[in-house]
Amino acid sequence: MPTVHQLLAGCRRGDAIGSEADAIAALCEAHGVPARLWCPRENTAPEELGRCGDVRALPAAVRPDDVALLHLSIGSPANEVFRALPCRRVVLYHNVTPPRFYARTNPATAEVLEEGLRQVRALAGSAHANWAVSRFNADELLGLGWKDVRVFPLLVPEGFARGAVDPGVRARLSDPPADNLLFVGRLAPNKRHDRLLRIFRAYQRANPASRLVLAGRTAGAESYLALLLGMARALELRNVWFTDYLREDELAACYATASAFLCASDHEGFCAPLLEAMSWRVPVFAAAAGAVPETLDGAGVLFAPDAPPEAVAETIARVLRDPALKTAVLEKQDGRLARFHARDAWAELEEVLFG
Repeated sequence: MPTVHQLLAGCRRGDAIGSEADAIAALCEAHGVPARLWCPRENTAPEELGRCGDVRALPAAVRPDDVALLHLSIGSPANEVFRALPCRRVVLYHNVTPPRFYARTNPATAEVLEEGLRQVRALAGSAHANWAVSRFNADELLGLGWKDVRVFPLLVPEGFARGAVDPGVRARLSDPPADNLLFVGRLAPNKRHDRLLRIFRAYQRANPASRLVLAGRTAGAESYLALLLGMARALELRNVWFTDYLREDELAACYATASAFLCASDHEGFCAPLLEAMSWRVPVFAAAAGAVPETLDGAGVLFAPDAPPEAVAETIARVLRDPALKTAVLEKQDGRLARFHARDAWAELEEVLFG
């Protein structure tokens, strides 16, 4: 029986790509196919060391009938290891954030992303099969010189909205009662938290009893966080919570208490939280940029990335205050979610891995 070896640039809890690798491994194991994770040791969180092997040791462990699946997302030693593996090699592209977003707040990260793009270009033609988690990402690879790139959408657990909810976070976001506008995603300039703050200012002016919950890891984005905190003070905003990393039950409490999910990103390769919000039956409002329109597939409420904050805020309030309109939005989201989960994930994954 061949083993599926998944190569990652980094391995830590709460990371979207790591969650995808876990879902693929679970699907493989459920169908009798052994699966292992590999990552550079220096980019593996201490709590993950027991389940994620050092990618530099993979060449000695791989067999000719095995399959290597590279989760391509950033410059990494894993990319170079992958290229030389003597087995079937498959790429799953998650996108490299354009370095320009980090030029001001984190030049070191911008350099890593530049190196990532160089490695992506160099890897063209090195795999037996090329896949991407969205058509948006696939088109980017084609523009970088890749050939025959197909789409395997991100795996998002169907039962996400049925997990445990942390009572402490639920209480914090429920007392006093208020409209909770939620965004979920690591703190990163491309996700445009600054735009979220401006939209929230417009919303809070008309709806004083409101909160903005910005759920996501802040490590490595200290300069951007400082800028945003200063901006929130300058805008005289109240009830803005940058949560930092949350456990799964704490994140579930954010979704369970959300009135609306608001995404203003300029660049997303898929954006799994859009589907997570749908699974909690939270109305979604999102900027039509990157892969977001593709992921929503006609659901939610899209707005232009450069739409005036006041117009976006007014739209959110109108949907939340009009029961019929809110129901129409949620029914479209339910339909999108049903279409997404109707897929035969194992049949799709078999094609990805084995051709």
